[in-house]
Amino acid sequence: MPSPLAGTAGELMPLDAYYADFEKHFWRSADLGFWKLERQQTFREPGYDSWEAFARGDWDESLRLLEAGRSDMADYHRRAERHGFSPRRIRVVKEPLTAYMQWELHALRVRDECGGSIRVIDADKVVRHEADGPLPEIYTLGSQVLYEAVYDERGVLEAARRFVDPDLIRRSQRFIEDLYDAGEPLAGWFDKHVAHLPPPPAQP
Repeated sequence: MPSPLAGTAGELMPLDAYYADFEKHFWRSADLGFWKLERQQTFREPGYDSWEAFARGDWDESLRLLEAGRSDMADYHRRAERHGFSPRRIRVVKEPLTAYMQWELHALRVRDECGGSIRVIDADKVVRHEADGPLPEIYTLGSQVLYEAVYDERGVLEAARRFVDPDLIRRSQRFIEDLYDAGEPLAGWFDKHVAHLPPPPAQP
């Protein structure tokens, strides 16, 4: 099966418009829930305090900041539950882990423990979908909208593509859910593959 977005074109949105649109639709996702697929192995997240600490090589501070955000993260997921859904995501992982992935998996572990269910799947298990290139970074918000995150050459989010075709949204949601069902719960995978790793190096 090819990527769910093969042969489609969405509306390219600048970040301000995308953020407003996302906020409008996110809390109305109860009919199909929120499903996210993350594939790329390296990003940059300027402005995120924990990522900034990781990038400059202050690993202990980076982890401390993740823990400091735990209460807000739990509140966020309790609010989603009150709106009738629980966000789910599947994270494609490739070993050996990049420094970014090591950091992100710590961030995802906090999210998972706060109610945002996360599973991981090995990159080798998705290659059959990648004849035309890596799977896109996509997420569905109920049956209303599908976004594809668009990154610049440095791995910084610069825009998003918006799709509203109901059939495409449903197919993409099922595609993400199938990968999620084939994945492994993050908690156990983290203990085996991440917990023992030494701090990653500072990032250029």
